[in-house]
Amino acid sequence: MKLKDLESQLLALTPAEKFQAIQLLAQTFTNTWSGIEKTPGVCGGNACIAGTRIPVWVLVNARRLGVSESELLQDYPSLQAADLVNAWNYAEVYSQDIELAIRENEEI
Repeated sequence: MKLKDLESQLLALTPAEKFQAIQLLAQTFTNTWSGIEKTPGVCGGNACIAGTRIPVWVLVNARRLGVSESELLQDYPSLQAADLVNAWNYAEVYSQDIELAIRENEEI
């Protein structure tokens, strides 16, 4: 996808959405994601919620299977709503990595 293709969509965003888009883009340059960690040797090196062993791909896959955010927060008591927001944002930007992790873990 090219910037030219996104231009009209970006211009149609609300100021708050533009701010979120800028934050998201800035994170991709620094590779720092608030609340997301990738640690070699932990959960296969997959992106996890910071301070946990809960991989982002697990949350994304659960969501696809119809598990609600409320249910995820109940199933994983150490998670906060902000953790899910961070996970969804990370998964959107690194969708290919998430897809690969899901496929690899389905084959096991």
